[in-house]
Amino acid sequence: MDRILTLDSRQEAAPQATADRFVSVYKGDVMKALKEMIVLNGRLQEQLDAHSAPRRATR
Repeated sequence: MDRILTLDSRQEAAPQATADRFVSVYKGDVMKALKEMIVLNGRLQEQLDAHSAPRRATR
């Protein structure tokens, strides 16, 4: 990380609400939600890598 951001209470409320909803999907099991988020992030990273890979010119 290059920088540490400091959020005020208003800015913190939106990500906190999103996190609360995500954890509630896993019935309050924070560890299960964290593991699922890691898996989801890995899949998204693979998709980004696939899109940013140099493409061969075909004719």
